[in-house]
Amino acid sequence: RNDKIFVHLDLGSVAASLFESELFGHEKGAFTNAITSKTGRFELASGGTLFLDEIGDLPLSLQHKLLMAIQNKEITRVGHAIPVPVDIRLVSATNMNLYGMIRQGTFRQDLLYRINTIEIEVPPLRERKEDIVPIAEYLAGEFGRKHGRGNVRLTSGAISSLQQYDWPGNVRELRHNLEKAVIMNEKDTIGESDLMLSSSHR
Repeated sequence: RNDKIFVHLDLGSVAASLFESELFGHEKGAFTNAITSKTGRFELASGGTLFLDEIGDLPLSLQHKLLMAIQNKEITRVGHAIPVPVDIRLVSATNMNLYGMIRQGTFRQDLLYRINTIEIEVPPLRERKEDIVPIAEYLAGEFGRKHGRGNVRLTSGAISSLQQYDWPGNVRELRHNLEKAVIMNEKDTIGESDLMLSSSHR
């Protein structure tokens, strides 16, 4: 499915009241402000891949609905009675310990068994220091072009500082830090002082 549609949804940003509409879609007039029909993410991704980010943030009360859609390979739009078959490759991600959440009763065990056919654990950046510089150099170039600075480079001091930092926020923190450095810096290089890394995480 690598050449088919890829649909992304961050479950942590979806309000509980909009969960069914976002994932399964709705018909016109199904609820207040539903002035037009909407195709949900499952339908949009049919034939391709649906990526559900931050699946650990999904409230327990909504997990059964997601489980049924995955298990039955069909969804029903809000305000409609006829199920729609869907064919998706499901990818999900979380920074939470789902097994611990099962023990605490905040994540359904049957849902975990449906989504973890192949499980890949990505260690935090602090445990794979060799990845920090290639990622940082790629991001510096990306943000340099985005903000009209061309191919921004990292100085040796910046590289050393990046490697010594623990990155508690992982790649998202690295990405944010580098974009901020590019925006605030008028040169085509990023030095150690441009990164403004907290000394408490070195």
